[in-house]
This record gives sequence, C-alpha cells and structure tokens, in this order.
Amino acid sequence: MSVPVTKPKIALTVGDPAGIGPEIVAKAAADPSVRAVCQPIVFEAPPDANVRAGEMSAAAGRAAYDTIVRAVAAAKRGDVDAVATAPVNKLAFARAGLEWKGHTDLLAHLCGTKRVAMMFHSPQLKVVLITVHVPLKDVSSQLTPALVDQTIALTVEAMDLFGASRPRLALAGLNPHAGENGVLGDEDEHVLVPAVRRARENGVTIAGPIPGDTVFVRASRGEFDCVIACYHDQGLIPVKLLAFGTAVNVTIGLPIIRTSVDHGTAFDIAGKGVADPGSMIAAVKLAAEMASHLRAPRFGGQAGPPTSPFGVEP
Repeated sequence: MSVPVTKPKIALTVGDPAGIGPEIVAKAAADPSVRAVCQPIVFEAPPDANVRAGEMSAAAGRAAYDTIVRAVAAAKRGDVDAVATAPVNKLAFARAGLEWKGHTDLLAHLCGTKRVAMMFHSPQLKVVLITVHVPLKDVSSQLTPALVDQTIALTVEAMDLFGASRPRLALAGLNPHAGENGVLGDEDEHVLVPAVRRARENGVTIAGPIPGDTVFVRASRGEFDCVIACYHDQGLIPVKLLAFGTAVNVTIGLPIIRTSVDHGTAFDIAGKGVADPGSMIAAVKLAAEMASHLRAPRFGGQAGPPTSPFGVEP
C-alpha cells in the first residue's frame, strides 16, 4: 500500500506590516497554484495600533522582526519545511533599534551561521552575490579570496537543490573587461583568477572571470547555470531586467530553506489592494519545490543536502 505524500508546509511571513507584505501574502496563500504544491501557513505580525499602512515606523520594524523570529523557530523545530518572506524595511529595522540590515544577516544570526549568500533565482537567469549591501567604493576591499571561495562553495551546494548536481558556473569580473590583464584594475588577476583555479582543482565547473557586460547574456542563453557576481547592482540589474516580479531571492547556506520576493515594501501602494503578488507566489512555489527536492531520497538513498567539494557546512 502506497503512503500518501504530504505537501510541504511553507511559512509565509508578512514582512513589514505597513507595506504591501500582508496583502501579497494573503493573495499568495489563497492562490490555487500555491495550494496545489504546498500547505501555506501565514505568520502575521503582532497587532499594533501604531502601525499604519504606508507609514514607515519603528513599531512596524519591530513587528516584522518578531514575525521572522517566530517563523525561523518553527522551521528549526521542523514544524514547517521552509520560510517564504515578504519584504522588510531597513530604515524601520534601524529605528526599532535592530542591528541587522535586513533578512539575510538576521537569518544568519538566528540560524547561528556566518556563511550565507544571496541568490536570485529566475527561469531566465540565476545569480549569486559575493558582496551585498555595501557601498561600491568598499567592494574591492571586501572581495577577499576567502569570501570568493566561500561563495563559490555555497553556490555549488545550492544548485543541487535545483537539479544541477554539477552546475556550470561563471564568475563575473569586477572591473571593465575583467581588468584587461591588470590595465583596468588588478583585483581580477589577483583575487578572481586564483579563485577560479582553486575551484577547478576541487572539481567545480567554472569559467571566469568573464567581463560583466557579456557574462549575463551568455548565461541567459543557456551557457551557464548560474553567475556569481561581485556586487549588488552588477547581479541584480540583469535579473530584474529579465525577470522583475517573478525572480525569487534565496538565502543559501542556511540550515533552513528561505525564499523571498525580489522587491521592497512599496509603502506608496500599501493598503490600496493593488499590489501584485507574482513574486510572492513564485517565492512560495520555489520554497515548496526546494523542500520537496530535499525530502526526496538522494545521495545514496538518504534525503539531505549535498556535500560540497569545499567541505562547507550547510
């Protein structure tokens, strides 16, 4: 007698309650395509009379934080299989006295891991960021060999959850023309080229550094499974150009599955009932897909995450 397969339980957090999060979460939870693949469980913000739609506030920032903490705790206990988050506001977090800039560093703290990275997943293009919310003038100094190696390793692990056990990766160059052999900057030659060599020695299929003005075109045409970008806008501009509203933010390196939308709180349309839930729906469905893939017997008959050639723990 076959055992019935239960749909994964996905926690949907409403994010900043003064933004469009509550609306897009409600729409996503009710969407037939979402209910077909998972059991959506909405984590609402604690009631607070000081939170008003469209108004950024410390109270809203604290409410968003409390909701995330409850959802992550549920995921760590195994009560839910994944977490899909609506957007938070960085300034609201700061006004609430919270030290985290947003979801990624907060989730790393709550899960007790420092080795995480931000991936943007879409059918057309997948991108992982080496540095995230740092000023452009600081990117070069933060682009260390250790961080590049770690990001490549995390990308290899994460891609297995999307059916690419041996992904074809590309590393985007930092400088124009990937430095032009040091003429336009030496970071590519001194940091990125050695990182690619080390990755290849560990069995990773990776090309680069490839100039940023061509690597994303090549990836979107199917040459690479994922591009590793050096900084925030380098990676997000092509993703949002090709797939805005359907791309999904995935935090890789966590011991839990977490996905999110590719947009912000949109205070200007909050409470008006016009917010597009497309990215939230995509985030929930991708979380369900990842959870189902993780449940499946793999790796010698055992369910569980892959082993990185670099030995990085999930």
